[in-house]
Amino acid sequence: MLILLLAESALETIPQELWDHPLIKRFSRLKGKHPRFILLERSYHHYAMRSLENNEKRGRPDIVHFSLLEALGSPLNKEGLLRVYIHSFDDHVISVSPETRLPKNFNRFVGLMEDLFEHGKVPPKGKPLLTLEKKTLVDLLGDLKPTYIILFDRTGKAGTFEEAALSLAKQERPLAIIGGFPHGEFRETTLNLVNEIVCIDPETLEAWTVVSRIIYEYERVLSIPKKRLKKLI
Repeated sequence: MLILLLAESALETIPQELWDHPLIKRFSRLKGKHPRFILLERSYHHYAMRSLENNEKRGRPDIVHFSLLEALGSPLNKEGLLRVYIHSFDDHVISVSPETRLPKNFNRFVGLMEDLFEHGKVPPKGKPLLTLEKKTLVDLLGDLKPTYIILFDRTGKAGTFEEAALSLAKQERPLAIIGGFPHGEFRETTLNLVNEIVCIDPETLEAWTVVSRIIYEYERVLSIPKKRLKKLI
């Protein structure tokens, strides 16, 4: 079982310090929603975001969208061997059921996330597929109790995806952390929580690329591709 965590992700609703900005007020009227229930998006809110702390890391929900599509559509998830969590920049945690089928259309995904921030779970009634909690990364890891944590970052030691997957597969409850933000650095508090930091490329790779590669290599270590093909025989 691999636990996959997108940390410090650029997925949050419009912070309170921007609610009175003219651009945000106009956007809120157009959407017919209070800003507290509208996702912060760089493509729409760039000028309002310039005053935000660490604004270069924020307002990119598309990163989470693409990464989740990669993860949830993987054979590893179909085999029930993957658990996915999203930790946001503003310390919210989204627990993602393996059964979740996300909309591929980005606008529909945004609507789904806004419903989640408003109601705390999706769907609002019945068995939830997505749940939202106000929770720090420290608290989340305390709940998950991983036996080994690898974080992918250019500040780490050089290593391949295959080597990282081999290390993870040896553990009882391995957890892989990938940054869910476009630019900037992990917080020092985040780096201090992990057992190993691995640099898998001299250039910065998109989060969804790292997600797909580490899942695939983990599948190979467990011989998942061969096991699934045997079902055809």
